[in-house]
Order: sequence, then structure tokens, then C-alpha cells
Amino acid sequence: MAYSEKTRSNAWYLLPIFVGMIGGIIGYLIIRKDDPRKAKNCIYIGIVMMVIGIIFNIMLLGVDVVGNQGFNVNV
Repeated sequence: MAYSEKTRSNAWYLLPIFVGMIGGIIGYLIIRKDDPRKAKNCIYIGIVMMVIGIIFNIMLLGVDVVGNQGFNVNV
């Protein structure tokens, strides 16, 4: 089944940038019939944003916020 390809707005790339992999999947499902190339790019951007989030969380894993006495909070 061949779909007629019409261009979609580049604003669709904002969905996976802000929402991550879920946004990439949603963007893919919505625009896959109209612009398959842009839909695949949404998936790829979602994967990249997910990996960046995982790396960022691993980097923050060693940070001890509660033990830092600079906040002047009695726990």
C-alpha cells in the first residue's frame, strides 16, 4: 500500500526532544503515513534523548545532596 508523501512541520521534532522515547513513538505513529522519513527521525531523536537521560542520571547517582551541610537544613 503506497501512501502519498506530504511534508509535515519540523515542529514534530520537539515532541521527542521534550518527552523522549515516548514522544518519539507518538510522533512516529502520528506522521508515519504522511512523512515516513521524518517519522523515523522522531524515533531516532527519542532514542538519543533517552540515552542522554540515562547518562545524566548515572552522572548524578554519585551526588550526595542530603549529606551536604551547605543547605543549612536539619534532618
